[in-house]
Amino acid sequence: MTYSHSVGGTTWRFDDLREVMAKASPARSGDLLAGVAAGSDAERVAAQMCLADVPLRRFLEEALIPYESDEVTRLIIDSHDAAAFAPISHLTVGDFRNWLLGEEADESSLKALAPGLTPEMVAAVSKIMRVQDLILVAQKVRVVTRFRNSIGLAGRMSTRLQPNHPTDDGAGIAASILDGLLYGNGDAVIGINPATDSTAGICELLKMLDAVISRYEIPTQGCILTHVTTSIEAINRGAPLDLVFQSIAGTEAANASFGINLSTLQEGYEAGLSQKRGTLGDNLMYFETGQGSALSANAHHGVDQQTCEARAYAVARRYKPLLVNTVVGFIGPEYLYNGKQIIRAGLEDHFCGKLLGVPMGCDICYTNHAEADQDDMDMLLTLLGTAGINFIMGIPGSDDVMLNYQTTSFHDALYVRQVLGLRPAPEFEEWLAKMQILRQDGNRLQLGRDLPEAFRRALEQQA
Repeated sequence: MTYSHSVGGTTWRFDDLREVMAKASPARSGDLLAGVAAGSDAERVAAQMCLADVPLRRFLEEALIPYESDEVTRLIIDSHDAAAFAPISHLTVGDFRNWLLGEEADESSLKALAPGLTPEMVAAVSKIMRVQDLILVAQKVRVVTRFRNSIGLAGRMSTRLQPNHPTDDGAGIAASILDGLLYGNGDAVIGINPATDSTAGICELLKMLDAVISRYEIPTQGCILTHVTTSIEAINRGAPLDLVFQSIAGTEAANASFGINLSTLQEGYEAGLSQKRGTLGDNLMYFETGQGSALSANAHHGVDQQTCEARAYAVARRYKPLLVNTVVGFIGPEYLYNGKQIIRAGLEDHFCGKLLGVPMGCDICYTNHAEADQDDMDMLLTLLGTAGINFIMGIPGSDDVMLNYQTTSFHDALYVRQVLGLRPAPEFEEWLAKMQILRQDGNRLQLGRDLPEAFRRALEQQA
């Protein structure tokens, strides 16, 4: 089916819905690299106006990637909840935007709607929204998950404590863990990107994390961000594994480039459940995504990178994850060229994930060859905090010495919590107060000055 829209006497024609979606996307380098971007601002506006008139139900009738050739498409269509979709099934994309910005779209109605939305629907409406629209709608949505604490509650923002080390040195990792805990970081997860995928090495890191969490009774969870099959093998070897991690993408071919498919993820999910290590809930999957991953694997099928990213959230929500993290600027300027594009992408990802019922966090980051700097990250951090992000990253000095990229630091999390009146997960906050790491001062959390020397000394000995 072809689409068209006239602007100022010029009629723009688009071969199919996939082209309308791609050319309606705000400008970004990845779509230009893929040859799917609008050729001019005028064409982009025409595509956006055309998209606004598309009925939402069209996305159930015209698959951007064929049902027969992609298991992610099959998952999206086969799991669609028609009853949940019914209240908005008569709307166009533009009407849907207006409804989302209205009072009728509140926390309860958006939660009920989530199973009735497809990634393509939420990607489409995001393309015709301003930054303030993305923030306003996303902050209405709460996606709460639990393992050993409660993440995503109103007025809360959690952090992943990321104590990476270029050689997986135990002393260096433990020192970063201590530093992060003293800034109130770590309630989302203490998660290590390993320098090696040796199963034996992964098991040793898991034992170390478990020893710290168990000894000091920290209400959080640990994770080694290794391949899902390595996690399964670690479980088979009896390692104390809390969360099962995997990077995922929005097409079958892109996931194949990661060495996974839906069956592999299901196996990892079931292996994690068999551990029965959660005390408050069984949300135990941790997924990471990023705009451009499908394009970098030449597995995008001509679909724009933001829509491919939203499709990854359909993969994620099948496994009831604890955490989903868009590593927004990590893939590089080939996909998100500068700070402006990174900021927009981070807000889009958070908006789309939350509407789909996914517990979204963001690694607010950039690589050193991107046209971006820490001021851009401060802006995105503050905007996402306002939008109700579930969690962000906490890394010593904002500089990951193992992965070689720039992200948010321990004190950045403290900043946004103080400015916006946000607090850690309640169970973790209680532990921080007990350990005198953070104290309540009116409506603000302040770093404690009288950390028990025994706790400090014990953690240093752990290193």
